[in-house]
Formats: sequence, C-alpha cells, structure tokens
Amino acid sequence: MNKALRYFLVGVVYSLLTACGIPEMTIKSADTRLPEEFKTDSLGQTNAANIKWRDFFDDPYLVKLIDVALANNKEINILMQRISRAENEIQARRGAYLPIVRGGAQAGAEKPGMYTFNGSVEQNLPLDGQPFPNFVPDYQFGIVSSWEIDIWRKLRNSTEMAVLDYMATIEGRNFIISNLVAEVARSYYELITLDNQMENLEQNIEIQQNALNMIRKLQFYARTDTLAVRRYEAEVAKNRSRRYEISQEQTVVENRLNYLLGRTPEPILRTSSKFLDFSPKMVSAGIPSQLLQNRPDIKQAEFELAATHLNIEVARAEFLPSFGIRAGIGYDAFAMKYLINTPESLAAMVAGELVAPLVNKQAIIAGFKNANVQQVEAAYEYEKRIINAYVEVANQIANMDNMRKSFDIKKTQVDSLLKAIDVSIQLFKSARVQYLDVLTTQRDALDAKRELIDTKSKQIFAMLNLYKSLGGGWQ
Repeated sequence: MNKALRYFLVGVVYSLLTACGIPEMTIKSADTRLPEEFKTDSLGQTNAANIKWRDFFDDPYLVKLIDVALANNKEINILMQRISRAENEIQARRGAYLPIVRGGAQAGAEKPGMYTFNGSVEQNLPLDGQPFPNFVPDYQFGIVSSWEIDIWRKLRNSTEMAVLDYMATIEGRNFIISNLVAEVARSYYELITLDNQMENLEQNIEIQQNALNMIRKLQFYARTDTLAVRRYEAEVAKNRSRRYEISQEQTVVENRLNYLLGRTPEPILRTSSKFLDFSPKMVSAGIPSQLLQNRPDIKQAEFELAATHLNIEVARAEFLPSFGIRAGIGYDAFAMKYLINTPESLAAMVAGELVAPLVNKQAIIAGFKNANVQQVEAAYEYEKRIINAYVEVANQIANMDNMRKSFDIKKTQVDSLLKAIDVSIQLFKSARVQYLDVLTTQRDALDAKRELIDTKSKQIFAMLNLYKSLGGGWQ
C-alpha cells in the first residue's frame, strides 16, 4: 500500500476515535443491605415462601378456585402475550449481529445525458450490431450481503439487554400470580366470613325472637309493659334488615371472586363451617436477605437494573465508529440473452465502511444521558422495593401476633356474654332486672361475636399477606 495512503487511513481512524467525545456519566450502585433478622423470635429460619401454594392451602374448594384463576385470569393472559413479545425481541436482537443476505432480481432502463461520460461513450459504441438506443436496458440478479462488525459489543449488549427484559417480564408475571393467588384466597375467606356473620345474625334473631315471645306472654299476664314489647320488635326488625346488607356484601364478594377467575358470576362452592376453629398456619419468615431471592417484584427490579447498565453501554457505542462490510455477486447485462453468460456477465462487489458521528451529536448525547438517568432511576426503584418488602413482612409478622392475642381475648369475652344472656333472661323472669338489661346483653353478645368473626378473618388475612410478602404464591 502506498505510504501516503496508509498515513491517510490511520489519520482518518484516529480522527474518528478522538471525535467521539463521550460525556461523563454517574453510575449508581443499589444499596441492598437489610437487617440480619426480623424483629421476632417466634419464627424460624426456613422461609415459608418456598412452600408451593398447593401445599400451603388445605381447602380443596380454594385450591380449585386458584387453579381456575391461573388458567382464566385476563391479566395473566395479557402478561403471557407480553412475555411472547419479549421472547421475539430476543430473536430479533440476535439476528442483528449476524450477516444479512438478500437475494433478488431487477430490470430497468436508463438514458444518460449526451454530455456525460456514459453519454459520450454511447455515441461510438454499437449495441448488438445496432445503433445505441435512447434507453439502455439493464437486467440483473444475484445476492447481496451486509454485516455490521460488532466490535464495540453494541449489538450483543442489546441482545443481552433484551434477555434481561424478558427475565424481568417473567418475574413481573410471577408477581402478578403471587398477588392473584393471595387475592383469590382473601376473597374466598372474606366470603366465608360473611357466611359466618349471617349465621351469627340468624342465631341472634332467633334468640331475640324467643325473648320477644316471652315478653309478650309476660305482657299478657301484666308483668311487663308495651314499651318492652315494642323495643324488642324494633330490635328484631333491625337485625332482619341487616340480613339483606350481608346478602348484598356476599353478592359483591362472589362477583369479585368470579372476576378474578375470569368468568361471569356464578355460585362459589365453599366450606363455611368451623370457621372460628380454623387455626392459621404459622408462616415462617426466614431471614430478610431471602427476600432478594423469593420476591418476584425485587427480582424484576434487579433484572431491570442490570438491563439499564447494558443500555448505557449500547448508548456509549453510538459515539464510536461502526464498521461494516458489504458484498454481492450476481449477473448483470443489457440484454436478457447475455444475462447468464459466464464469466462475461458475472459481476461482484465488496466494500468496507467506517462511519462515526462528527458534528451535531445532540440526539446521541441526549440518548446517552437518558440511559444514564434510567440507570440511576432503576437503582432507586430496586432499593425502594427492597425496603418496601422488608416493611411489609415486618408489619404482617406483628399483625399475625397481635390478631392471635386479640382473638383469644375476644373469644373469652363472647363466652362470657353468651352465658350472661341466659342469666339475664332468668333474672328478668324473676323480676330482678329490667328488660333493657336483657336487650343490652343480647346486643353486646351480637356485637362481640361479630367482632370475633372479624378478628378471625383479619388473622387469616395476616397469614395470607405474610405468605405473599415473603414472595410465596407464584411457585
């Protein structure tokens, strides 16, 4: 190679490399530090999130409902399509750093101007024994290949970024599944809670109806007045009206549950008996660092953060020269009868190119800065999800303990009030207390039993929320 040409090429490459002018950037490392343990000594080191939901839930009706929800839920099905899109994106990115080969054919005609190089040649060159025509035909076919050499790993980093986005989408689906499983279970137990509230109300109505019948008899014998009868009639009517309120709440919860199952409203089969005897499982929280492996939303944020690192590298590569090779081979002739003559009509081409941005790089600079900002944002998002997960678990651990203690106390209260109802009725019969004492005791018993059922419900919800907060439910 001519020495001057060699020096020229070296100077061109050097100028392109030094003209890149990559701005400075700020990389933020996410702070993943967590306390060594949760503030409790009642839970073991084994994380309950590793328990599959089929093994965690014992109620066969609930297990069947969750199965239906996972198969039919519209949000899950939408996410599955997003996962397919992310998978296709990986395939597209992988194809970008492989050579592209195209085949084709072309036919056309051209008339050059007389006072051009081609035009002046035409004036003295006959075509196939005939004078040169005004329009010169041109027929060609062959294959052409182009390949961008991924010297700066821009295309491979882009592919790896697509893989991380795909993994983040998978974890996003798992997070939705975890929430869906917990929401189906919550709605199911909420429905059972309402069933027990209705049963408690019916029992109380029966007790008050019996008391009303007794007071009417006492009124007949002039041992009480009309006021007592009217007060008891009003109390019975109030509780009967409450039936329809609970019935409406049952309808709303059933419809919500059917929506989660991806179907139109239909009756929900369930087991509502012995609800107050149900003992929520002691969910083992393990150690806080296990949240990083078990929580899908944290793992999703981790993949998204890793993808932003690669996105910066891809944006950085836009400042650097790109190297490409183009090559082609085929046949080219001005007449069809000469088109496949070999080697006369055989044509070939090979070229290399080196291109880099020199001026007006504002769009590239903005893209690079945006990639940097997205990395910092993703790091903060990762930290936020870690802290949020720890707080959720800590709250539910305390909630489970407090609801257990509250239930034990309220159960003692209800037992005492149920005994007090019988005592008050006997005392009223013997005219030792007023009817208001009996009515108040019955009201207190109804309210206490309702609160007891609500507390059991909250105790179960705390179990479900802790299981979900630990990252369980998606396996």
